[in-house]
Amino acid sequence: MFGGLRVGAVTPARDEEGNIGAVVGELLALTDAQGRPLIDDYVVCDNGSKDTTGQCAQEAGARIVHQEIPGYGIACLTALDALQPVDIVLFIDGDRSCVAGQCRRLLEAVAGGADLAIGARPLGRMAPGALSVPQILGNRLASRLIKLLWRQETTDLGPYRAIRADALWRLDMRDKAYGWTVEMQVKAIQHGMKVAEVPVDSLRRRYGKSKVGGTLKGIIGASLGIVSMIAVLRWRQATGKSQRGAAAHQQAGRH
Repeated sequence: MFGGLRVGAVTPARDEEGNIGAVVGELLALTDAQGRPLIDDYVVCDNGSKDTTGQCAQEAGARIVHQEIPGYGIACLTALDALQPVDIVLFIDGDRSCVAGQCRRLLEAVAGGADLAIGARPLGRMAPGALSVPQILGNRLASRLIKLLWRQETTDLGPYRAIRADALWRLDMRDKAYGWTVEMQVKAIQHGMKVAEVPVDSLRRRYGKSKVGGTLKGIIGASLGIVSMIAVLRWRQATGKSQRGAAAHQQAGRH
């Protein structure tokens, strides 16, 4: 609970047995000013792990769901389907790259009026090697495209973020892979939502090899996913399909 708002946390994870227990434990140990748990519900999606990621997360206190189809977006969607009703959804990766206590900054931004709060790593302190060169360059390219196409200042597509649950529902998230984060940010802009960037620190290298920046397949997949998502969302906006799709989704939600 944060400022009277229920908070749910979501983590997509694959082969993170060395990290996920610490991530879950650190987040669930956080409390508010009255000593109550900050996180009201925590769902980890074990995305086809070949190790004991799910068991480690469960032992640390999270609820576990399984999704064998690989993909960052589909793992997030699977976890969201299992999440209890909350007011704010917090997304945090399972590789210990995020500082758990800094989620308060994201929650404060949302409680203060933002619909979506992005943990912006370039605005915080960054240790050498915390982000790979492809990740840094990819973020810069995507940020420049968003500024060019939507006149929105952006510095990061960081996975550490918080969003109002009702705003997330309105975005009608669809991407099942690497385009998930940029889809959320661009759709929020298209809906006229208030998007805030909050400085977060990257003070350590992730433990183990990154699924994105640590492999050629991950780098290519993420790059194509992000750029293609930006192109698709711009095309839909230009043709009016995004507005019609959103209206249809809202109409369906009334039934």
